[in-house]
Amino acid sequence: MRTPLSEQALNEALGELPHWERAADALTRTFRFASFREAISFLVRVAFVAEELNHHPEIANVYNRVTLTLTTHDAGNKVTSRDVELAKKIDHFCWVD
Repeated sequence: MRTPLSEQALNEALGELPHWERAADALTRTFRFASFREAISFLVRVAFVAEELNHHPEIANVYNRVTLTLTTHDAGNKVTSRDVELAKKIDHFCWVD
């Protein structure tokens, strides 16, 4: 079982993830792309990174908008270091603000 981040650790992590927000016990971010095709290409990249980490986000896609929600199920649906790692990797390759 994974260990959830403390409040202090979560706040520090959010300081390093300026486009992400805390939503209840999860990290979330909405991305807006120029087109549906661009949004889907982003999701494909997310899928490959998520598979590498064996940690998968909740995904919502409407046309050019993608919302990702990160939480760790085996930590009681709380944020762990795995969620922060995935968010950082996504931010690294994401081409929109």
